[in-house]
Amino acid sequence: MEFYVDLNSDIGEGYGSYKLGMDDEIIKYVSSINLACGWHAGDPMIMDKTVKLAIENGVKVGAHPGYPDLLGFGRRAMTITREEAKNYMLYQTGALMAFAKANGTKLQHMKLHGGFYNKACVDPDLAAGIIDGIEALDKDIILMVLSGSYIAKEAKKRGLRVSEEVFADRGYNPDGTLVNRSQPGAFVKDIKDALPRVIRMIKEGKVTAVDGTDIDIKADSICVHGDNPKAMEFVQQIRAGLIEAGIEIKPVDEFIK
Repeated sequence: MEFYVDLNSDIGEGYGSYKLGMDDEIIKYVSSINLACGWHAGDPMIMDKTVKLAIENGVKVGAHPGYPDLLGFGRRAMTITREEAKNYMLYQTGALMAFAKANGTKLQHMKLHGGFYNKACVDPDLAAGIIDGIEALDKDIILMVLSGSYIAKEAKKRGLRVSEEVFADRGYNPDGTLVNRSQPGAFVKDIKDALPRVIRMIKEGKVTAVDGTDIDIKADSICVHGDNPKAMEFVQQIRAGLIEAGIEIKPVDEFIK
């Protein structure tokens, strides 16, 4: 059986003079990036520079819109409507589309950030707003969302291209959602634990949740967070380990139809 997966990272998450993550190095090991669009992090100069960097490294670009919450890095909860969800996503994705077009490329996908991502994965109104927006903007843009989530199922029902995402460095609840960052088991900090876990997700479609139970999971794309203190070690060893396990790494637009 042939196995393949996309390897992605959230990058471009500095702001002005503030730098976050190791973008110049991380980008050498992934096949796709999720580029901050200015509301939780990122700015026009970072967006332009990072699109150019992606092109130079043969990496696909995705928009990474968040809540309008620069101080909270987009991780705090917000109450927004279906229409606001649609337009918040469109506003930020549209900005990045301009930089992509100006540099001679196109957006491969759209992946929400932080609190926006987590809420839209389970909230019917927010999910509908995001799906409405992608339908109106460009149905060819792949929606990258949490594997097995409500939004993944609804987007597929409405005929959109969906990449189901898993996390190399995050813990899972029994319902398939991510363990809250403030709770025990939220992070997988040792590559010796992360690598076999990721390989099992791809080859067996299973992951062990924080309570010890096995749950079903689909791994189209693996996220390695660029702001993780061990990000470089994780991405290098996961890439090498996947290849050694006979898993091909390629961007999602090569296999999500």
